Amino acid sequence: MTTSRSLRSFGELVVIVATALFFALAIQAYAVKPYVIPTPSMLPTLEVGQRVLVDRFSHRVGADPKLNDITVFMPPAGAESNGGQCGIAGEGPSYEGGPTSERSCTRPAPGTGSQPYIKRVVGMPGDRIAVQDGRVIRNGKRVPEPFAAPCGGGPACDLDAIVIPAGHYFLMGDNRGNSDDSRYWGPVPRSQIIGRAVATFWPLGRVGAA
Repeated sequence: MTTSRSLRSFGELVVIVATALFFALAIQAYAVKPYVIPTPSMLPTLEVGQRVLVDRFSHRVGADPKLNDITVFMPPAGAESNGGQCGIAGEGPSYEGGPTSERSCTRPAPGTGSQPYIKRVVGMPGDRIAVQDGRVIRNGKRVPEPFAAPCGGGPACDLDAIVIPAGHYFLMGDNRGNSDDSRYWGPVPRSQIIGRAVATFWPLGRVGAA
């Protein structure tokens, strides 16, 4: 009798642990997932090593990114090229814009990079986006960006205007002088956006909304 009761209790424990593990994995895969900030591109907003929670569920059920969302996404394949790479529809990978031509990429190179990035949404589909002294000029108006660090005069600090294609978003790091972003490899397709950072949970001194 005692052995039977012990086996039953052990079996119940296994079921509870398995159920908890299943729900934890499901939540991470479809709802909320933690990410670690890998580079200084989002300084001063997010530091290297800081942990954020990303809402994946809203984008899975159809919510679109909003201006100033801090967003995790898979970049275009051109992000993995040295110096970035743009694309021209129907002609394969090719340079069409980018800082060396004094304007941002108008289209991304086809394909998807291998590692997720985290940046801020600064341009929506159809917006006309330029950059002056590292700050965004959206539809002809300078955008208030108290979160942005100075650009420092690099080649991507002053760029002529481009129009963001339908279904794409223009993303930039807050550390404007040290961020590999849409200025180099183009707007990001909606299909490659994973979700919005909603909170930071580590280190403890920086816990709060993202």
